[in-house]
Amino acid sequence: MDGFWAVVPAGGAGTRLWPLSRAGSPKFLHDLTGSGRTLLEQTHDRLAPLAGDRFLVVTGRPHEEAVRRQLPAGTEVLAEPSPRDSMAAIGLAAARLERRAAETGEDVVMGSFAADHVITDADAFLDTVRHAARAAREDWLVTIGIEPTFASSAFGYVEQGDPLPGLEQAREVRAFVEKPSVPVAEEYLATGRYRWNAGMFVVRPSVLLDLLAAEASAFAATLRRIAAEPRSLDALWPTLPRIAIDHAVAEPAAAAGRVATVPGGFGWDDVGDFDSLAGLVGEAADCTVLGDRGAVVAHQATGLVVPGSGRVVAVVGLDDVVVVDTPDALLVTTRDRAQDVKAVVAALRDRGRDDLT
Repeated sequence: MDGFWAVVPAGGAGTRLWPLSRAGSPKFLHDLTGSGRTLLEQTHDRLAPLAGDRFLVVTGRPHEEAVRRQLPAGTEVLAEPSPRDSMAAIGLAAARLERRAAETGEDVVMGSFAADHVITDADAFLDTVRHAARAAREDWLVTIGIEPTFASSAFGYVEQGDPLPGLEQAREVRAFVEKPSVPVAEEYLATGRYRWNAGMFVVRPSVLLDLLAAEASAFAATLRRIAAEPRSLDALWPTLPRIAIDHAVAEPAAAAGRVATVPGGFGWDDVGDFDSLAGLVGEAADCTVLGDRGAVVAHQATGLVVPGSGRVVAVVGLDDVVVVDTPDALLVTTRDRAQDVKAVVAALRDRGRDDLT
């Protein structure tokens, strides 16, 4: 698709997937689906039909080398000196692409998609992005609203408004809603107006930065200065606010009537914990195994086992168990407590064991 750039923010430690995912080796660098491709590689594969080699990754400096190894030679990678949340990362990419558009005269539209999501219907995904790009060329900030499959309290929501004339499938966004309780989420779904907010945005780079400037002029100006003077990155980066793109731009822009949404029904999962991972890998009659099946012995047991230490893992008489065995750490929990794994990471840091996180 002419002028379309794929922007991939690749950050976060995936603490709910510890000890498989860690600060030094986050989940997007791992094959979590048994496909033989890491989540980052799958993201590239999925976007390549639209973007070709117009692919830009924003990641932390500790992960830059690993990211480059997993992507085609010559892929553009911007390395953050330190984590500053999604607005800074995506804004830096936007500022870089804004300058490229000014230099080349190309009509650039960027789509920002996380490096650690799983999408099962790639063709439907590409079709949705094409619709979003058409709306973005009309100067809308476009978010892709995921069709909810259940009343989740783990995701934020997008409230859809009226259809936009002349833009097939696109609707105006009435509001972004924070993660609700399950009863409130059930009320949302009953109306048919709400979609999950997966943090996917399609927009002209200049539109995104101008929307940011309307709320935080210094923030936008600093990003543009870094793009103009790359050597200023280390000095200016720490001055940027730590804020998500939703709060910095999407929510105020929606209140001003500047945000559109395109519905997405392509099978999406953010692989947020081991419970969702078990469902992605595929349910088995006994234990689902991610990795070497020969390293696992399961007897009258169900759940997920991830062997990785080189030793045999045996599970007997347990239902919906999660066992993750690595050379230096072993996790044992249940699928219904999978969200609580992040508490282990917090406890290890409190004990000064950052080497394990």
